[in-house]
Amino acid sequence: MKVILSIDPVRFPLTGIGRYTFELAKHLKEIAEVEELKFLSGYRFAHLPEPETATNVYSSNKLRQTVLKNTLTRELYSLVSPLLKQHALRGYKEHIYHGPNFYLPPFAGPTVCTFHDLSIFTWAHCHPPERVRYMRKEIALTLKRADILITDTETTRQEVAAYFSWPLDKIRAVPLACSDDFRPRNEPALNSVLNKHDLTMQGYSLYVGTIEPRKNLGVLLDAYVLLPLAVRQQWPLILIGYQGWRSEQLHARIEAAVSEGWARYLGFVEADELPLIYAGARVFVFPSLYEGFGLPVLEAMASGIPVVCSNASTLPEVAGEAAAMCEPQDVDTLSELINRALQDENWRELAVKKGLLQAAKFSWQRCATETAAVYKEVLA
Repeated sequence: MKVILSIDPVRFPLTGIGRYTFELAKHLKEIAEVEELKFLSGYRFAHLPEPETATNVYSSNKLRQTVLKNTLTRELYSLVSPLLKQHALRGYKEHIYHGPNFYLPPFAGPTVCTFHDLSIFTWAHCHPPERVRYMRKEIALTLKRADILITDTETTRQEVAAYFSWPLDKIRAVPLACSDDFRPRNEPALNSVLNKHDLTMQGYSLYVGTIEPRKNLGVLLDAYVLLPLAVRQQWPLILIGYQGWRSEQLHARIEAAVSEGWARYLGFVEADELPLIYAGARVFVFPSLYEGFGLPVLEAMASGIPVVCSNASTLPEVAGEAAAMCEPQDVDTLSELINRALQDENWRELAVKKGLLQAAKFSWQRCATETAAVYKEVLA
């Protein structure tokens, strides 16, 4: 098989879809059936970037984001960009083209596209309006161009088929994985990073994700308030992630919790430090309303940390029986589960064992192998 993979989402520091694209690109190289693998970056073929060579990639993405905020330049970009990609792809119709991030340009050969979630349609109020308009328009074109779609979970596979009336037999669920950097670690291995952030081993609860409405952080803060003050102060809630959008009220509430001594917002944390902060946590909490996969839950389980999360959308599929789960809006139960995860040693020990077993089911090698199987299907 000859494959062209778009690496537009690969920008550092790697998060979400960028991590997926980067890991898929690396592991597809190891698949024997993929005899030729080319990477399209923007409008030209390129090598897969590594973190130390990522300056230009990051800068170009910042420029793209600036362009997309302006209505006129956004419309011009949406017209010109597919044409430039189409021009770059001329003469490659014997290749499979894979768009790993919702988008497909016009292409004469077979096409595969990955849809990670439908939040831009079903949770549009949680996204900036300009992003909603742009993505909906581009996704409509992708659905006309795609031969087969890939989703991160079976839950999303069913959702995409139902929402777009797309044939279920033309959608494949291929689960993601997390980096090998997320693993259990002993205290000496963590001390330097934990000290830098004024944290102690198993001395905090952890949330990782963008500060945005869909993550349901208002309910998390409500649930944490219900814990006894002594418990909150012994295990403060540490929040890590980008500032996000439509999050002014959430940040105000976080600041109030910080002033009361039971929460801290660290903002963005360097990629090499994040696995260590995971491994040092007492419990990981993730009450999200909607996820395409829920990678932070997998990262926490792989780190040997008990997980408390909502039972919404794809999270039960990722967490299996390893996490304590409840309805996303059930503040009382969420608070009870967090309290148990902090203090019940028997439950904690069992949750760690189940979590490590569940996390071991996911790997980037599996993701690449199953993606290559989709390529075979589209050729057939």
